[in-house]
Amino acid sequence: MGGDTQAKDEGEFIFIYSTFGSVADAERAAEALVGEKLAACVNIHGGMRSVYEWKGAVEKEDEAAAFIKTRAALKENVMARLRDLHPYEVPAMLVLPIMGGNADYLEWARGQVED
Repeated sequence: MGGDTQAKDEGEFIFIYSTFGSVADAERAAEALVGEKLAACVNIHGGMRSVYEWKGAVEKEDEAAAFIKTRAALKENVMARLRDLHPYEVPAMLVLPIMGGNADYLEWARGQVED
């Protein structure tokens, strides 16, 4: 592939990383985002342990991490919808860049999300 394809792909897609209290909660959000063409795919990883301070107390909770793959141009729409779907009062919604990838996967992903 030529340099033009690399330049086009660079920064076109992002991950939005979020955590949930259960795999089931993450799946509900993922199904909505994929079904509404806001995400191409969501990878959910259960069995994660989080330690954080919340309202003055150190908390230790089992959580599930979700990596939401979407177009960078949809970031605000995805985050607004994720906030509606998320059970947490203050959900983590962290944007991570995807600097490129294999052309066939990226072409598939383009077809899964709205322009």
